[in-house]
Amino acid sequence: MSVVAGLLVTAAVTPAIAVTGMAANNGIGAFEGLPEYLKIEKPAQNSTIYAKKNGKNVAIATFYDQNRVEVTWDAIGQNVKDAALSTEDPRFYEHGGIDIMGTIRGATSTLLHPGGEVQGGSSITQQYVKNVRLMKCEVYNKTVNDSNPKTLKAKQAAQDKQYQDCQIRAIEQTPDRKLQEMKMAIGLEKKYSKNQILAGYLNIVGFGGQVYGIEAAARYYFGKTAGTLTLPEAATLIAIVNNPSNLRLDQSKAVSPDNNASNGYKQTLDRRNYVLYRMQVNHKITQKQYDDAIKTKITPSIHAQSNGCLAAAAYGAAYYCDWVQHLVQDDTQLGKTADDRAELLRRGGLKIYTPLNLNLQKTAQKALSSRIPASHSGVDLGASNVAMELGTGRVVTMVQNTPYYDADHPKKGATEINFNVDNKDGGGLGFQTGSTYKLFTLLEWLKEGHSLYDRISAPSYATTFPYSRWHSTCPDVAPAVTWPTVSNDGPGEGGNLSIMSATAASVNTAFAQMGTQLDLCGIRTTAMDLGVHLAWPYKFDNQNKRTPRVLYGGPASILGTNELAPLTIAAAYATIGNKGVYCSPIGIDRILDPSGKDLPVSKSQCKQAIDPNVAAGAALALRGVMTGGTGRSANPYDGVPLLGKTGTTDDAAQNWLATSTTKVATTTWVGNVQQTKGQWINFGDWFMQDIGGRDAKLNVAKPILAALNKVYGGSSFPQPTGSVLQAKQVTVPDLSGKSPDAAKNILQNLGFTYIDGGAVDGSQPKGTVEKTNPGAGAQTSIGGTVTVYTSKQNLTAIPNVVGQPLAQAVAALQAAGFAADTGGQTDPTAVVLTQSPAAQTAAKPGTKVTLTFKAGTGGTGGAGGGNNGNGG
Repeated sequence: MSVVAGLLVTAAVTPAIAVTGMAANNGIGAFEGLPEYLKIEKPAQNSTIYAKKNGKNVAIATFYDQNRVEVTWDAIGQNVKDAALSTEDPRFYEHGGIDIMGTIRGATSTLLHPGGEVQGGSSITQQYVKNVRLMKCEVYNKTVNDSNPKTLKAKQAAQDKQYQDCQIRAIEQTPDRKLQEMKMAIGLEKKYSKNQILAGYLNIVGFGGQVYGIEAAARYYFGKTAGTLTLPEAATLIAIVNNPSNLRLDQSKAVSPDNNASNGYKQTLDRRNYVLYRMQVNHKITQKQYDDAIKTKITPSIHAQSNGCLAAAAYGAAYYCDWVQHLVQDDTQLGKTADDRAELLRRGGLKIYTPLNLNLQKTAQKALSSRIPASHSGVDLGASNVAMELGTGRVVTMVQNTPYYDADHPKKGATEINFNVDNKDGGGLGFQTGSTYKLFTLLEWLKEGHSLYDRISAPSYATTFPYSRWHSTCPDVAPAVTWPTVSNDGPGEGGNLSIMSATAASVNTAFAQMGTQLDLCGIRTTAMDLGVHLAWPYKFDNQNKRTPRVLYGGPASILGTNELAPLTIAAAYATIGNKGVYCSPIGIDRILDPSGKDLPVSKSQCKQAIDPNVAAGAALALRGVMTGGTGRSANPYDGVPLLGKTGTTDDAAQNWLATSTTKVATTTWVGNVQQTKGQWINFGDWFMQDIGGRDAKLNVAKPILAALNKVYGGSSFPQPTGSVLQAKQVTVPDLSGKSPDAAKNILQNLGFTYIDGGAVDGSQPKGTVEKTNPGAGAQTSIGGTVTVYTSKQNLTAIPNVVGQPLAQAVAALQAAGFAADTGGQTDPTAVVLTQSPAAQTAAKPGTKVTLTFKAGTGGTGGAGGGNNGNGG
C-alpha cells in the first residue's frame, strides 16, 4: 500500500502496480503511453417540432433515442450540484481528475480480493469519461434497412452485437479499461474547467429508461426544471444515478419513509436518505434541513415525454408532424445518408419550426371530423383537407378524418398513412382526382390561343371519341385506342357551350371535345409545370419487380384518372391564384441546432409556370365554379374572391374540391381509401351526418375557407385580356363532294359544331356534301355551328357558253339537257355576251338558259331597226 500510495502521490495516477503487477518504474511508463485525449461531443438531445398558436411557438412533438435536454451550468440548481458532489466525489474541486483516497480505497479492495472486480473509487470526471464512451456507442444503435427479409435478420443481429460490444468495452471492470479511464480523466481536467465537467456529467448521466441528463429527469419525474428542484427532489434524482435500472421512480407507487416495502422505491428512499446524509456530513445542508428532508415522502409526478408524433395528436397535428419527420429525413442538406438524417432527428437536439397554424388547424379538424367520421361500416372511408400559402409554399394546415395510429392504444379507423401527401412522405398511393384535373386542359386551351368565349359542342348523351380525333407530340402519350364512351355527370348537361359555361358546370363531353383540338402532350406538360406528379410513381411488372412510371397523358387523363396527393392539387391551384407562379410546398420554416445556429433546410422553389394572362383567364373561369357552378355551396360569400373546381370520379368513389384566393389555396378530399371487397363504394348513394356523400366535400370546406379568409383575406384576381377573351375566328373550309363523316371530322377538328342539314337538290355525287351554311370561305368563331347539306344528285351544272357563237352555244346547252332562250337572235355567228342562270349553276334538266349577244353582231334586227339591217 505504501508503494501504491507513493505512485499515486508521485504520478497523480492510478496504482499501476496494484492492478497490473508491474514494477513501479514500469507502471508509470505504461500509464504515460495510454491515450489521454477524449473528444467530448455533444450528447444526444431531444429534437422538437414547433407550430404557432396565438402567434407563439408551441412544442408539438419530440424525437429522441435518449430523452435528454442539455442545459447550462446556471440552469442547474445548487441542490443538484451539492447532492452530486457530496455523494459521488466530495473532493472534486481538490483533485486533478483522480480522487487518490477513493482510488486507494478501491485498490485496497482489489488487493484483498485478487481475481475479483476492479473496485470503484471513480471520481465524477472518471464517471463522465465512462458516460461519454457509452454515448459514443449510440452510433451503432440503429435499425438496419434491408428490403430482403432473408438477410435482414442476420444484418440486424450483427448490428446489435456491434452496439453491445461497444457498451461492454466502455464499462467492463478490467485493468485496461480502468487505466484508460483514469488517464483520460486527467487529460479532461487539463482541457475543461471543473464547472464544465460537472455540468457535462449532470447532462449526460442516465436516470432510468430513456431519461438522460438532469433536466430531462427533473421534467419527467417531477414536472419541474433542474433549477427549481427542492432539496428532497434533487437528492432523489441523484440517488437514481447509483442504479438507474432499479431506483427509477416510474415503476411503482411512491412510498413514505416509514414504509418497509421491499420494492424498488424502498431502495430509492434508502439511497435518497444516504445522499441527504452525505450532504449534511459535507456541510452542504444543515441538520434541520436534513431532518426535514428525510421526513418528506417521495411523490413523483411522472410527465412522460412522448417520443415521436403521437404527442402532436393532442393538437390534431400528428399527420403534419409525420410529414415534417419525413421532410427532415429526406433533405440531403442535413446529412449524406438517410441513416445520418434519421440520427440527426433523434439525437441532434434540433428545434424545427413549421408554418403550421394551430388555431386554423383546430378549425379545420373540427370542420372535417364533425362531418366525416373516422370510420364507416361498409367502406374504407377517408377524408382530408390541406391549406397552403401562395407565394411561399408554406403549408399552414393539414388534417384528416382518422386518428393517428398508436400501437399501444389502437383505435378504430386509425392509420399512419397521411392522405394529404405523397407515398415517399408518409402518404399512400394517391387518389384519382376527377374533374379537378380539368384545370390543365383549360390552361392548355388558353395557351394554344383559344378563348374562354369559344364555343364547344358538348353532347348530352354518351359519346365515343375515336383514335383519329386525338393527337400528341409526345410518343409516350400518343392515344393507342379509341376512348370508350364519355358521359356527363348529370342528365341534361351539354349543348353548344362557351368554355366559361362548360367549366362552371364541369361538363365532361365539353372537355373531351376541347382535348381533341389540343396537343395531349401539351396538357400533360402543363400539369407537370404546375408540380403535378404521381403520389406513387412506380408500377409492378409480371415478375413483381418495381419499375418507374410517369404521369399518364392519354385522353382519359383529361377527366382525372391520375392518382395524386391532395397537397399536389393544392399547389397547382395556388399557381392560378398566384398569377401563374408555382411554388413547391414546404413544411419547415427553420431548423436550429442546440447552439442556435441555423441549419440548411429546403426552401420553396418558385417559378413562372404559366403566362400570367393565361392564369388570369383560368381564374375567371374557375370563379364561375364557385359563384354559380358546382362549387357554389362551399363558398362562404364573405367578400373574398374565390376560385375553385370540384371533382368526382366514376361512381363518386373519390370526391374533391380545390380552391384558391390570392392568399391561400386548399384541397378537400372525401372518398374510398381503397376498394371494399373488390369494388369502389359509390358515395352518391351514401349519407354522412345527413349530408350526401358526394357533396360532403363542400360542407367540409365551407367553414375552413371562412376561417382562412378571416385570417388572410384576399384581393381581386387580375382580369385577362386579349385572345383569352376574344373568340378565335376560323375559315369554313370547302367540303363539296366529301362524305358527311369526313366533313364532320374536319369541322370538329377545327372546333366547329357539326349540324346535319339533310339532303337538298344538288349536283355533287349523291350523299356527298353539296353546300354548307356558312358557306366555304366564310369567317366564324370557333365552336360555332356549321350546317352541312348533302346532295340528292338531281341537278346538273349549266355549261359555260359565254363567248360562243349562237349555234355552238345552243348546241352545248341542249347537249347538257337545257333549253336556250336566244331572245329572237337567229344569226348563227352572233357571240353570246351573258347567260342566266350563270355557268356551273346546278339546275334541273330542261331549265331554260337566257342568252344575250354582243352589239353589232348579225341578227334580224331589233325594235326600230332600219331597212339596212343595222338596228338591234
